[in-house]
Amino acid sequence: MTATSKQAEKINLHPRNKHRGQYDFKQLAITNTELAQFVRPNAYGDDSIDFANPLAVKTLNQALLQQFYAITHWDIPTQYLCPPIPGRADYLHYLADLLNSANNSVTPYGNNIRVLDIGVGANAIYPLIGQREYGWHFVGADIDLTAITNAQQILDANTGLAEAIELRLQTSASAIFKGIIQQDETFDLTMCNPPFHASLHDALAGTQRKWQNLAINQTKSSSKSRSKDKIKNETSVLNFGGQAAELYCAGGEEAFVNRMINESVLFKHQCLWFTTLISKATTLASVYHALKQVNALTVKTIDMAQGQKKSRMVAWTFLNTRQQHDWHNR
Repeated sequence: MTATSKQAEKINLHPRNKHRGQYDFKQLAITNTELAQFVRPNAYGDDSIDFANPLAVKTLNQALLQQFYAITHWDIPTQYLCPPIPGRADYLHYLADLLNSANNSVTPYGNNIRVLDIGVGANAIYPLIGQREYGWHFVGADIDLTAITNAQQILDANTGLAEAIELRLQTSASAIFKGIIQQDETFDLTMCNPPFHASLHDALAGTQRKWQNLAINQTKSSSKSRSKDKIKNETSVLNFGGQAAELYCAGGEEAFVNRMINESVLFKHQCLWFTTLISKATTLASVYHALKQVNALTVKTIDMAQGQKKSRMVAWTFLNTRQQHDWHNR
């Protein structure tokens, strides 16, 4: 993740993404003075931070949110997920493009666009960026009361957010939309970054691999080598966090998204587009089969990438072309 002065623009990111260029750490450290203590020259002599330090990463997020989105107060509890800002912003820009398709290629702005974020998390990152970028109204749902409480504190601490973003606690472990979408309520978009892993064991193993790879990459780019024992100790205590509901569920993302698809039928006239991120390419076949089973009229898959991490957004609707245009005109 460390940038170099020779690194080209991040062309994999959406053209409207504000983070296509390299991080300007000098400016970010002026925006958020706490970041300065973490900024050091990397092996190429460029300013960077240690991305294996979760506090440094969180402080970088705070600086990015403040500089680009006027979010002056943002924090998350210990061991909760600390999201990468550029990739999260990408999802929102592609959602805007999705609305363009039935709106005469015009990007809709303003609070008349209503978006439901399933699994808003303690960081509330999607509503924060989406509201600041497009002025949309968000409803964020989560099954974790601590996450909802922290997210509400973020909204209350920043001007204009509490009025534009509503949070709802999901009280049923087996439900996704049920209990959240109210009778006669409509949404232009639903979005979700589903739990990736199938179990706690898989989540821990994935975290271990991620941090070992990060430690190895940093070792390669630095003149200082680390012992295997030290790397092992670091990767066991340093991580970007994540609670159970954020990291895993029975059956992993495939089972979660299949439940989402089956439940979306119940609200097919209340939502224009249902969408979700898909991390594993191997999940797609099951997703497409489930969408065929529920008779989704249109299915779109949009490839996304941040660095070497590849994912995709799958979107589906039960409304035909005329109904989609009528929705926008209304």
